[in-house]
Amino acid sequence: MSIRDHLLCRRNFLAHTGSGLGAIALAQLLRPQAAGGDGSVVFDPADPFAPRRAHARGVAENVIVVFCAGAVSHIDFWEYKPDLVRFHGKPLPGNERLISFQGENGTLQRPLWTFRPRGECGKMVSDIVPHLGGCVDDICFLHSVHTKSSTHGPGENLMSTGFNREGYPGIGAWVSYALGTENQDLPAFVAIEDPRGTPQSGPNNWTNGFLPAAFQGSAFSTTRPVEHLQPPRGTSPEANSSVLRALNRLNERHRQAFRGDSDLSARISSYELAARMQLSVPEVMGVNAEPAHIQKLYGADSKNRVKADFAANCILARRLVERGTRFVQLFNGAYASGGRLNWDTHNSMPALVPGHAEILDQPVAGLLRDLKQRGLLDKTLVVCCTEFGRMPMFQLGNDGRDHNPEGFTVWFAGGGVRGGMSYGATDAFGYKAEQQPLSIHDVHATVLHLLGIDHERLTYYHNGLQRRLTDVHGHVVHDVIA
Repeated sequence: MSIRDHLLCRRNFLAHTGSGLGAIALAQLLRPQAAGGDGSVVFDPADPFAPRRAHARGVAENVIVVFCAGAVSHIDFWEYKPDLVRFHGKPLPGNERLISFQGENGTLQRPLWTFRPRGECGKMVSDIVPHLGGCVDDICFLHSVHTKSSTHGPGENLMSTGFNREGYPGIGAWVSYALGTENQDLPAFVAIEDPRGTPQSGPNNWTNGFLPAAFQGSAFSTTRPVEHLQPPRGTSPEANSSVLRALNRLNERHRQAFRGDSDLSARISSYELAARMQLSVPEVMGVNAEPAHIQKLYGADSKNRVKADFAANCILARRLVERGTRFVQLFNGAYASGGRLNWDTHNSMPALVPGHAEILDQPVAGLLRDLKQRGLLDKTLVVCCTEFGRMPMFQLGNDGRDHNPEGFTVWFAGGGVRGGMSYGATDAFGYKAEQQPLSIHDVHATVLHLLGIDHERLTYYHNGLQRRLTDVHGHVVHDVIA
């Protein structure tokens, strides 16, 4: 080939330009296929909450995530390790002086509470959660989950959004973006805060991230009064309706004048939803109207005020999905230094954990039983998770377990999963996911699959990339699906 062949003459320039423009056009035509066959979700910005079809027929229609903030110890609650009893007081083999989040660890510490077989499946569960132990035949335990962070904030981010950094949509935002909601008078995605406060990463757990603003979670709590939902005193219903009609006309004119502004449409839609919520929210928040036997089932009649308040939050979660709310994120544990308000028990673990377990146990078991007796559990996926696990040793010179991202337990119930089942396992001492290890992306992919959503096709174009909840990872755990 001669030097002249490499020179850019006018003819070659035009030829290369034509090829380049053709490639750009082809890329645009194929972009939906590259995103998985149908590209990003198509929705009307003026009606972002309208129900939408999933990629396939899902078993679950709604999701409730119980997020135990602070990191529950899997080896004291869900995963029985006889070798921890057998080797109690000895160093962890191969990691005799393991350095973890807060420093050096001591010797192996047996489970702090007795495990015993529960239900017809005989699943070994700790005595510290007797009510949930009675529900094991409906629960599928994933014992081999691992994560990328040993710090609470990034760990919460990863569990809620698929990324340990801030700015990414929560899983509830992705689900409401994909499917909308059946009830146009309630939010598609609700986050119910712990009665003691917020988790460490706060609203980032239920943020819309780069998705349209309409898909951000709405924060609810039974311990905060619902204010400013009623018209001012002295205003007649007719006058209030007239004002709302005038506002709607003005909003619609504004929306038509700025058709390309999706944020504006989302904002107007949110205000319209807020107006409808004036009637719907006081009704759904009326958990005190539940009959006495339901209050007792959840433990809402407990003299332990925090337990009673969390039980009311669990009742609220059921009332929301019963009325068509698509995704509910229910927090157990609030951020506080020293772990006094959540599961972050680096010290005083034998003294602190029973109180946290009492608040969690009966209310969540009551939620499972109530959903089941109402015929809602089959179509409602309940997920109980935490940001990471706990070490099989006490910290050196202390009576608490340090952070452990290498292996922990997440469990599913209802929504098309196999009950009375354990999937995967950590090693003999509960330190590291060993059998059938699962990433957070695998957990998310499976949740989406049960809703009929293909995690590889659920995308949103942002900053030059088709973004996904599962990034470029994730596999559906088909073995746990009924």
